[in-house]
Amino acid sequence: MDIRIAAYAVIIRDGEILLAHWNEHGRSGWTLPGGGIEGDEHPAVAVVREVREETGHEAAVDRLLGIDTMIVPASKRISGTAPLYGMRVVYRAHVTGGTLRNEVGGSSDEARWFALEALPSLKKVGLVDIALQLNADEPADGVPSAAWPHPRDLT
Repeated sequence: MDIRIAAYAVIIRDGEILLAHWNEHGRSGWTLPGGGIEGDEHPAVAVVREVREETGHEAAVDRLLGIDTMIVPASKRISGTAPLYGMRVVYRAHVTGGTLRNEVGGSSDEARWFALEALPSLKKVGLVDIALQLNADEPADGVPSAAWPHPRDLT
C-alpha cells in the first residue's frame, strides 16, 4: 500500500471560501488549496506553501480542524499499482497577504473566491464538504463525523 499525506486549508472571509480548481489526468473539480507534504515538511508548513503556490495568497494557520483518511483502490488510481492510503490534514487558516492568481505548471489551474451559497452548484471534490463539516463541528478528536467506523467506537 502506498501512503500520501497532504495538508489543506479552509479559508473563509466575508462569506466567501477560497478554492483551487484541480485539473489533472482528465479529472477535475474545485477543492481546498493544499496538497502533498514534501520531504520532512510539517503539515502546517506544507499548507502555507500550498496556499501560496496554488492561489498567490500568503496564509497563516489558525488551528488544526481534523484529519480525514481515505483508501483509493489500485484500480481507481491515476498512477501506481497498489492501493493508496490518503491522509488529509485539514487546517483553518486566514489570508495575510499576496494577490489572487492561478497556479502555473501544477495540478490546479485556477484559484477563486466563491460565495458559500454557491457551493452546492459547484463541481467539487468530496474533501470540500468534509472540511466544511470539520470547520463547523471542530471535533475535539479531529475525526470527521462521517468517518466509519469512528475511532471512538473502537475503544
